[in-house]
Amino acid sequence: MSSAPPYVLGCDEAEIARLDGQAAAIAPATALLLQAAGIGAGMRVLDLGTGLGHVAFAVAELVGPEGEVLGVDQGTTVLEIADARRRAAALDNVSFEAGDARTFRDGALFDAVVMRLLLFHLPDAVEVLRHHLEALRPGGLMVALDFDLGASRADPPLALVETILGWVERAFRSAGANPRIGAHLGPMLEEAGVEGVVTLGIQGYFGPEDPRAPVMLAGVARSLAGPIVASGIATEEELEIATLEARLLAAATSARAVIMPPVLAGAWGRRG
Repeated sequence: MSSAPPYVLGCDEAEIARLDGQAAAIAPATALLLQAAGIGAGMRVLDLGTGLGHVAFAVAELVGPEGEVLGVDQGTTVLEIADARRRAAALDNVSFEAGDARTFRDGALFDAVVMRLLLFHLPDAVEVLRHHLEALRPGGLMVALDFDLGASRADPPLALVETILGWVERAFRSAGANPRIGAHLGPMLEEAGVEGVVTLGIQGYFGPEDPRAPVMLAGVARSLAGPIVASGIATEEELEIATLEARLLAAATSARAVIMPPVLAGAWGRRG
């Protein structure tokens, strides 16, 4: 495999707060996709790229006290936060371990391997899937969840939303990430050797006066401001980060526009 790509969004307090907000916004879709995939009671599950542990905690509810969840991430700061939250919630069926989610290997097989918002950072995503397919018991479940930014829009269209989405996509792609990878999860799992692949996408709808969409869009633009400016995608004056969230909300309210964030796509199947 190639060397691990950098995490372009950073890991400061503002980014951690943004990740918490994003996780809350997509928690219902995540839970529905995990259940549809077949995550259930008593399973031993590996959560790759666990970050702050949001998916690990959601999986822990599904597998119950007789199940087990291991979250793996290379970021020590986020793992410390995740483990502190685990202890505060007294979750004995969850543990965290530092490691490269692309190459990690445990001493025992898993009933399921899950990952959310991991593959879009990885140029060798199919190879990573193939590697972790071998970590599953025969018949074990592989579940990948990721965004499809191409489905994000406002209705009626808003120029500011289209501009920000363009900035975000160009910044991710300049860093080697694919923000539309959710649309391709099914074929990728099949290429990796996963059998019986099923795909499904869930998208939210935020009304004209709902602040959640402006918060999400402005938040990711803020986290990507450095790469956006450094790559010449937009200037600091064009970004106007300090007022971006308020301008988005004002534009949506004025036009009575509904903003649709990226689809959270899911694909899953089993090891033969």
